[in-house]
Amino acid sequence: MIRKNSRSGNIWRNEIDLVKICIILFVTVSICGFITIFSYIAIKKIFFSENSISKMYEAWNDNEIEKVYEISSNILDKKPLNNTALTFRGYSAFKLAVSEPDNNQLTQFYIDRSINDLRVAKQSAKKRTLSQIHYVLGLAYFYKNKLSSSHYYADLSVKYLEKAFSDGYKSNDISELLGLEYADLGNSKKSIENFGEALITHESDTLLYNIAIQYYNSGQKDIAKQYIVRTVALSKDDDILSDSHSLMARIYMEEENYSAARRELDLILEKNENFADAHYGLGILYEKQGDLAKARSEWRKCLKLQVNHPGALKKLSELK
Repeated sequence: MIRKNSRSGNIWRNEIDLVKICIILFVTVSICGFITIFSYIAIKKIFFSENSISKMYEAWNDNEIEKVYEISSNILDKKPLNNTALTFRGYSAFKLAVSEPDNNQLTQFYIDRSINDLRVAKQSAKKRTLSQIHYVLGLAYFYKNKLSSSHYYADLSVKYLEKAFSDGYKSNDISELLGLEYADLGNSKKSIENFGEALITHESDTLLYNIAIQYYNSGQKDIAKQYIVRTVALSKDDDILSDSHSLMARIYMEEENYSAARRELDLILEKNENFADAHYGLGILYEKQGDLAKARSEWRKCLKLQVNHPGALKKLSELK
């Protein structure tokens, strides 16, 4: 009878167990290695790709607006509803529109792209970013309204600027922008209210002049004159000064104070002989004084400077 060597059997089993352990360790290390490599590749793709959210933020912080627009567009090509990319393409498109030197097709394209992206983005935006989206939407519609000839978008600008304000968004220009848009909508009361709020935080010749216009439009001519005086005292801008003197002349003519109106118009023409409204105003003065020949001469001068001046066109057509 053959007897088995139990010691050699144990050694053999131990060697097998060791091999198993080695294999298990090798497989485990290999799996961990593959996971590490793939994780690294995925993280690199997400965070270090040229078309990543992190690169987009980096470009935004560096004020590289065209790059932000490009990266966000590339992200949206693959993920059309990515909220962050939509938001930043909307922001960057607005900045690109404003930076265009003229009102051209590219300006219109960028402003429409901004509005479309932001209106989609706001549907899924977090509360902390919603107020800023509303603010930029208000700005975009404000700019689009200025590019149009009929003020079709003033109501939408008001809508989103009011939303931004009610959401608690802080920006010193909201009240002044609302004042301008309510003016375009013909709501002088709301315009004056918002201009007054803006005046609390800052005073400028443009703001004072716009307040004067709204008081004039609402029939409060004495208050309008006070703001014109403040505008003239503050401003060093020839265009604003000319507009201010022209508005004051208009008020004086309506009050039948023709000598004062003439002084205002002369102040304009001393600095700028080519100011169309001043020649139109002089024509009105001559008409009231019964000198139609001089009135027609001034209106013709006005039309040479501004071929589509509505007042001069109307006056000359009436005298034919």
